[in-house]
Amino acid sequence: MCGGPKRVDRFPDIQDLESSLPPPAMEPLEIHKVSLPERKKTLPALKNGLGEVFFPDDPFYQYKNRSFLRKLVLAVQYFFPIFQWGSEYSLQLLKSDVISGLTIASLAIPQGISYAKLADLPPIIGLYSSFVPPLIYSVLGSSRDLAVGPVSIASLVMGSMLREVVSPEKEPVLYLQLAFTATFFAGVFQASLGFLRLGFIVDFLSRPTLIGFMGGAAIIVSLQQLKGLLGIEHFTTQMGFVPVMVSVFSHRTEWGWQTVLMGFSFLAFLLITRQIGMRRPKLFWVAAAAPLTSVILSTIFVFAFKAQNHGVKIIGHLQKGLNPPSANMLYFHGTHLGLAIKTGIVSGMLSLTEGLAVGRTFASLKSYQIDGNKEMMAIGIMNMAGSCTSCYVTTGSFSRSAVNYNAGSKTAVSNIVMASVVLITLLFLMPLFYYTPNVILSVIIITAVIGLIDLGAAVGLWKVDKLDFIACLTAFFGVLFISVQMGLAIAVGISTFKILIHVIRPNIAALGNVPGTHSYRDLEQYREAQRVPSFLILSIESPIYFANSMYLQERILRWVREEEERAGQMTESNIKCVILDLSAVTAVDTSGIGALLELHKTLQNRSMRLVLANPVAGVAEKLHLSQAWEKLGSESVFLRVSEAIDAVSYFLKSQQAQP
Repeated sequence: MCGGPKRVDRFPDIQDLESSLPPPAMEPLEIHKVSLPERKKTLPALKNGLGEVFFPDDPFYQYKNRSFLRKLVLAVQYFFPIFQWGSEYSLQLLKSDVISGLTIASLAIPQGISYAKLADLPPIIGLYSSFVPPLIYSVLGSSRDLAVGPVSIASLVMGSMLREVVSPEKEPVLYLQLAFTATFFAGVFQASLGFLRLGFIVDFLSRPTLIGFMGGAAIIVSLQQLKGLLGIEHFTTQMGFVPVMVSVFSHRTEWGWQTVLMGFSFLAFLLITRQIGMRRPKLFWVAAAAPLTSVILSTIFVFAFKAQNHGVKIIGHLQKGLNPPSANMLYFHGTHLGLAIKTGIVSGMLSLTEGLAVGRTFASLKSYQIDGNKEMMAIGIMNMAGSCTSCYVTTGSFSRSAVNYNAGSKTAVSNIVMASVVLITLLFLMPLFYYTPNVILSVIIITAVIGLIDLGAAVGLWKVDKLDFIACLTAFFGVLFISVQMGLAIAVGISTFKILIHVIRPNIAALGNVPGTHSYRDLEQYREAQRVPSFLILSIESPIYFANSMYLQERILRWVREEEERAGQMTESNIKCVILDLSAVTAVDTSGIGALLELHKTLQNRSMRLVLANPVAGVAEKLHLSQAWEKLGSESVFLRVSEAIDAVSYFLKSQQAQP
C-alpha cells in the first residue's frame, strides 16, 4: 500500500468471513505501507549489480584508507601470497613442512610416473609435472595444504580425447605436442576464469554429476589397467566398458601368470595399507609410503630374478636431467588445433574443479579461507608455465593433499620440499627405475582411483533427492558405456537441465494460518495450519521471468479452480481473493509483470481480487516503474499476508454492509 497506517476493525457478525480473521483475543493489525527503494541512477545501479556478480567478496576493501606504500604491499601480498605468510615463517613451521613434503614426495614420484602412463605420455613427463608446477603454486597459491601434481581424472580425459584422433604409438611427437598445447590452453582457460572472476562457470559441474562422472571414470581407468595387470600386449584403444572387456577376454592367450601374480600381490598390499590409513588416521604414513615401497620392492624383485626375461614388461630407460623447454613444441596452427583447445578446456575445467574442491575442503578443516579466483589464476599460470617446461595438466591432488594435511603441513613450503625431492630424483635416481615393472604402475593407478567411487554418497543422493540421484546415475553410465567426454557432456547437460527445471517450473505452495499467530505457512509442511475461507494464499518460491511467467499464470489459475472445487465440496465460502506471497521472489522481469497483470484481469473477470504481499525492494521498484502498481491498485500491495487478509476482509465486509 502507498497510504498511511490504518487500524482495521472486525465484523464478527458476517459469518462468511468470520473464520478468515485472526482469533478475537488477538489485537487488530495495523496496515503498513510497502516502501519503495531509493531510486538509483543507471551507472551506479549497473556498477552495484556488476559488483555483486563479479566481486561478491569485495577484494578492494582492504585498500580503503591506506597509504600508497601500504596499498602496494597489500597488492604484492595479494598476487604473491608467499610474501604474506613468508614474513611470519619460523623454524618450527619449516620442520613440519619438511616432514610433510618428504611424505608426499614418496607418493608423488610413483603417482607421477603412473598418471603419465594413464595419459599415454612418457613416464618422465609425470616427474617433470611434479617439479615445476608445485614450485609455481607455492608462490602464487593461497592454500596451505594443496599438494600439486598430475591427477587421474585430468590424465584420463586428456589421454582419451587425444588418442581418439592421434595415436601415441604411431605419432608420438605430434601426440606430445598436442598434450603440451592442451595444457597451455587449459592454463589460459583457468587463468581467464580467475582474472575475469567467472569462477561460477565451474559450478555447473554439480556434486551429484561429479560423483557419477568420477565413479564411472574410475571404473574405466581401472579396466584400462587390465592391460598392464594381465600382461596383454594387444589391447583396444577404446575406452568403453564393452570394448575393454571384449579385448580382455579375446586375448586370454596373452595373459602372463608371472605378471598376474605380481600384480595381484601388490594390489592386495596397497589395498590393505589403504584401509589401515583410512581406519587409523595416525598411521597415514603407511598408506602414503606404500606406493613407493611397492615400486622399490617390485624393481628389486625384477632385477634379482631377471623377470623381464619371463614376460614381465619393464619401464626401461628414463632420461636424466631437469625439465627441457617445450615452448617450441606448442601447436598453434594446423588441423589438430581445435582438438588441442577442446582437450585443454575440458581437462582444465575438471582439474580446476578438483583443485578448488580439495583446497576448500582442507581450508575449512583448518578454519581459514582461500580466494577461489586467486586459486584459478594460480593454477592457470602454473599450467601455462608447465606447458613450456615439458609438463602436462596439473592441479591439487586429493590423495596427496590428504597425506600432506595428515602429515602436518603448515604452509606451501611442503610443495617446495616435494619438488626438491623430485629434482634430486630427476638428477641422480632415474637409472634406478629401469627395472620397474609396468604392472606396478597399473596397480598404483587402480588403488588411487578406487577412492573416486563413492557409493555412500550415491546412496545419500537417493535418500535426499531422487533427481540428483538420476543425474548421478546418468553421468555414471554415460562414462561407462559411451565415452568419458560424452559422460562429462551428459553431466554438464544434466546440471544445466536441473537449473532450468527449477527456473521454468518453480514451486508454488498453498499457505494457511498457524492458529494463535499471524504466521502463514505451507499447508503440506505444517499440518496444524488452517485454510482461510474466502482466501487462496499462494507463495511463489522463485524469481518471475519470461521462462516461467506463463507457467505461473496457468498454475495459479489451476490452484483457483481446484480450491473452488474443494470449497464447493466442503460447503465453504467461494474464493474472493488470491494473495500472492512474494517474499521468495527475488526478481521479476517485464514478462513476469505482464503475467501478473494478465492474472489480475482474469481474476477480476471472475469477481476475485489479486493481492500481492511482501514484495522485495527490486520487485517493488519494477512494479512501480512499469506502472503495474497503479494498474493493480494501491490497495492491492501489502507488507504482510496477515495485513492483506485484514484489509481485504474489511473491504469485503464494508461491501456486504452497504444496502
